[in-house]
Amino acid sequence: MKRHYNLFYFIGQAFRGLWRNGVMTFASIAVLMSCLVVIGGFTLLVYNIDVNLEQFGLMNDLVVLLDYDLSEEEIVAIGEQLSGLDNLESINRVTKSEGLAFMKEKYDVYDDVTEEENPLSDKYDLTYLSTEKVPEMKYQINQIEGVRRVNDRLDLATTIESFKSGIMMIFVWFLIILAVVSVFIIVNTIKLSVFARRHEISVMRYVGATGWFITLPFLIEGIVIGLLASAAAFFVEWYFYGYIETLVMSDLQMITIVTFGEIKKYVLIGFAALGIFTGIVGSSISLGKYLKS
Repeated sequence: MKRHYNLFYFIGQAFRGLWRNGVMTFASIAVLMSCLVVIGGFTLLVYNIDVNLEQFGLMNDLVVLLDYDLSEEEIVAIGEQLSGLDNLESINRVTKSEGLAFMKEKYDVYDDVTEEENPLSDKYDLTYLSTEKVPEMKYQINQIEGVRRVNDRLDLATTIESFKSGIMMIFVWFLIILAVVSVFIIVNTIKLSVFARRHEISVMRYVGATGWFITLPFLIEGIVIGLLASAAAFFVEWYFYGYIETLVMSDLQMITIVTFGEIKKYVLIGFAALGIFTGIVGSSISLGKYLKS
């Protein structure tokens, strides 16, 4: 008589296996949780570094100083020419009155300077897209009649961009290595669990059980281990990230840190996906030897 089994049968077998090998189950969850916490921590570190470096990237601008004796029509005409430049992201005009007001707020030495004595000229602040095209952009601006000087921070912007690329490259490779090591550890941890049940697998093979019948409970075990480790890692990450977030916001206000509330959905999804994937891969690799024998 042919016997039919539903999914609940295999889930039940998986949980029985997890319970029978409680020590190995706990070890697998603990190892995977630790790896996920480390991977998540470094990923969030890289993300926050990128956010802060992006703020420095806002220094990608040019300051176009105009001649002192230009009329309003001439200043507007220069702005129209600047607006047509390639590689331009945004343009903002700053009148000499606005410039003087800003200098008075920032430096006391300008407090007594009147509008009639204003030593500044009108200017345009330009934000560009690519540092590679800045030399050509500056050349075009200097050809415009009425432009007195073009100031830039190209060297600083280039240095920051190189620094950002270097940091991202180092951490990406580190994360890849850590992920590979994590999978290796989990595979070997689950292998120990499978080895402890090798006689049970041999008996099932002897009585004619199919490969999927033997494999499915172990795959479900791997998924359960991955989900439990992911949930534990999420709450551990939440706690430590919240502590660091409070510390940075109170003592290091110059640094921007993304709140956990903004990213917790992505952290949870990432942990769950990586945990389930690692559990399935670990179970499959660990079972391969016994299913072939």
